[in-house]
Amino acid sequence: MRLISAISGGLLLACALATGASGQTGGEGLSPTLSAIKGAHVVRLGYRESSLPFSFLDQAGRPIGYSLELCEAIVEEIGVEVDDPDLKIEYVKVTSDDRIDAILQNKIDLECGSTTANAERAKRVAFSPLIFVTGTKLMVPKASTVSAVTDLKGKTVVVNKGTTNEQAMHAVDKKFSLGLNIITSPDHEQSFQMLADGKADAFATDDILLYGLILRHKAQDKFRVTGDYLSYEPYGIMFRKGEPQLSAVVERTFRKLGSNHDLVPLYNKWFIARLPTGERLNVPISLQLEEAFKAMDDSPGANN
Repeated sequence: MRLISAISGGLLLACALATGASGQTGGEGLSPTLSAIKGAHVVRLGYRESSLPFSFLDQAGRPIGYSLELCEAIVEEIGVEVDDPDLKIEYVKVTSDDRIDAILQNKIDLECGSTTANAERAKRVAFSPLIFVTGTKLMVPKASTVSAVTDLKGKTVVVNKGTTNEQAMHAVDKKFSLGLNIITSPDHEQSFQMLADGKADAFATDDILLYGLILRHKAQDKFRVTGDYLSYEPYGIMFRKGEPQLSAVVERTFRKLGSNHDLVPLYNKWFIARLPTGERLNVPISLQLEEAFKAMDDSPGANN
């Protein structure tokens, strides 16, 4: 399940949006976010309830996932930066619609979900180096005749509010004059349910999330993912813009993970191996992401 090679050029965008800051230590005082964290002894992580395997709830209702584990590594590095090795983590639920505001309004310090890093968003928030690459596709009932976006002419498509997928569907609607009825829901689970209830003919979001939902609901015999990629979605961990010291901590975290060769095993844990909730995605790492991880390797002899 590799992304089509045509989107590989988009990796340049993701690299441009990465923090790119060099290692920078505290000096005189801390940046606003780091200062607040040091004062409260708490880092607030924004999580998603159903963005499997990035950020979701286990059987006990606890937030887990690939993005959260990356954020926990950042928390450890923040602890080094603010000289507090015993920082606590507070998990704060966010949705596709309110996650950016949660950063801007200082409700969370890091957003650990399935968020696309693009130029428009980079005007308001900052992003970590690349953590995943995906794209918008369609989920439809198994019996549906839809195999491409042009088959949706005049039909109803559900998207998550405030997502790049919503923008992508409006763009293809206009491009192909499809006359789509594009409806929104707060998050993945609600959109999936609208499709399951027959309130929509298709659900459009990143394909990896669609596969995760089908697995989570054991609905392989009911739904399928179809169509070409309708967008390019490079994911990153989101945090507040305009804080070079915080950017440096995030960058340093990824370079440590890369130099210790921890990034690929972490990927395999969440995308290849069986998940704690029992599902297995079995999605090989894409060439684009593999190259991005290699670029994070500062160890002697690394081919950067």
